[in-house]
This record gives sequence, C-alpha cells and structure tokens, in this order.
Amino acid sequence: MFCASLIDRTPNLGGICRTCEIFGVSTLVIGAMRFLDDSSFKSLSVTAEKWINIEQVLPRHLEVYLKEMKDKGYRLVGVEQTANSITLEDYQFQEKTLLLLGNEREGIPVELIHILDDCVEIPQQGVIRSLNVHVTGAIITWEYCKQIMLEHKTLSA
Repeated sequence: MFCASLIDRTPNLGGICRTCEIFGVSTLVIGAMRFLDDSSFKSLSVTAEKWINIEQVLPRHLEVYLKEMKDKGYRLVGVEQTANSITLEDYQFQEKTLLLLGNEREGIPVELIHILDDCVEIPQQGVIRSLNVHVTGAIITWEYCKQIMLEHKTLSA
C-alpha cells in the first residue's frame, strides 16, 4: 500500500500512480480525487489510474487513517531523513507494509513520524539534500517489490 496524501504536485502524483501500477501496488492513497482529472496527472500516469485501486484520504485525516492501518496489521514505513531513519540498503520490508511519502518541501510532519514504525532513507552522495518525491517513490517501491518477490521465489522454490 502506498500513501501519497501529503503530495500536492499533480505531476508527481501522476508519476507515482504509474509506478504503483507497474509494480502491482494494491492501493494508492492520495489527498484528493480531483488530481485524477488534471491533464498533467493523465499525461504522466498513462492511464494507470484505470488499473489500480485509488483511495482518497485528506491530509487532515491522515493521522487517524494511519492508526487504522496500523490496527489492521500494516507496518507503517515513512520515507524520510530522520535521526533514527534506516538506510534503504539495510531495511527489510514486511509484506504488509504501508509506505508513506511526505510533501516535497516539508516532508512528513513530526506528529505523523511518531506514529510510524520505521523511517527509511535512500543513501545519497551529492550535495543536494533530496530526490524528487516521484523518483523517491519509485526507488522505494522497487526495493519493496524486489524484496517481497525474492522472498516469494525463495519460499516457493
């Protein structure tokens, strides 16, 4: 499950939707369904919104939603650089995971970070502090899928 409720730039959401569909993410959560009608969303999603379950959770309701998902057994993983974040190369995803991306400028609000089980970050070597949120979402989604697919191949072998 991929939660992008905090993302407010339509092109980023379109790209994230496309990434989620390509990698078989079960549900994409966005902050407003109106984004789906925007031409820049459609241009980047390439009709992915037709093939993936999309739910709306307004940012002001996100805290309650995350707590509900935690109660349903989801591991809540934020993609954020914090003092306690774990580098992506060292992180082991659980199958029942909800990935939370923050707003590109402000990141994940501190009140939501306290709810999360873990924060992961992508190792970086350059001077610029962060990747574009869509690129970050694609890297995290691929790593999750790679780990889970590899685990299933190992279990079924």
